[in-house]
Amino acid sequence: MEACAVNAGAIDWSAPWLAPLVRWREVLQAPDWRVAASGAARAHGVTSGRGRPIVFVAADDAGNTPYELHIANTGRVPARDNWHDAFNALMWLAFPRTKAALNARQADEIERLGIGPRRGAVRDAATLIDESGLLLASDDDSIFDALAQHDWSQLLINGRARWGQDIRAFVFGHALLEKLCSPFKAITACVVPVPLSSEPDEAAARFVMRADLAPARLAHLPVLGIPGWWPPNEDPRFYEDPTVFRLRRSGCRRQPARLLPEG
Repeated sequence: MEACAVNAGAIDWSAPWLAPLVRWREVLQAPDWRVAASGAARAHGVTSGRGRPIVFVAADDAGNTPYELHIANTGRVPARDNWHDAFNALMWLAFPRTKAALNARQADEIERLGIGPRRGAVRDAATLIDESGLLLASDDDSIFDALAQHDWSQLLINGRARWGQDIRAFVFGHALLEKLCSPFKAITACVVPVPLSSEPDEAAARFVMRADLAPARLAHLPVLGIPGWWPPNEDPRFYEDPTVFRLRRSGCRRQPARLLPEG
C-alpha cells in the first residue's frame, strides 16, 4: 500500500491554533484517514448542507459536478491525500454546523447563478471563510470595532491580557491551518465574529446564513499577532511592521459585521 502523505506525528498538537482539532487527531493516525474520518462523521451525525451523511471519498468522485453541489446532494466529500484536505475533513468533525451552512450557501448559489467567471459575493465570502476563516469570540463589540479600525495597539497590546479570557479565537479555515504548519508572520485570517456566550459552531453557522454575507463583512487579522500564539509577539515591536499590521486605508469600504443578536 502506498505510504500516506498525512502523518499526524509530524504535527505539534500543542499549537494553540490546533486546539479545536486535538480531539480528532486519532483520525489522522489511522491506516486510512478518509475511512476513519467517515466513521467519525457517521458516529456524530455530520451531514451536508442538504442533510446527506458526510463520507470522505476519492478526489475524482464528483466527476463534472461542481464540488460543493456534489457534497450538498450526496454527502460525498472528495479528498486528496494531503494536509489541505485532511484538515478540511477534521473541520467537518469539529465544526459540522458551520461547514454544513457554508456548503448550503455555496450549493444554493451555484444552482441560482451557475458556474461563471465570477462567483458572486456570497460564494466569495463563503470560500474565504472556509479556506481562511477564524472565529473570534467576544461579547464586547468594541473588540470588533478595534479590529475594523485596525487599532492593533488597543486590540493586541493594551488588550493583551483579555485574550484567552473574554476574547477567544478558533481557527476554522483549512488552508489557514495548512499555512500554520510552517508559520510566518504575514499569515492572515478572515474573521467571523461570534458571541463568547454562544456555542461557536452554532453562532458561526448563523453568521454564514445571514442575507448580506459578502467579503466586505469579513475583517482581517494577522493570526500570529494573537497574544499567546507566537513567542515573538511578546515584544510590542512585533506589531510595528506596517506590511503585516496595516493601517486602515482612508475611504475603505469594508464594513465588518457586528455580532448577531441571539435567537
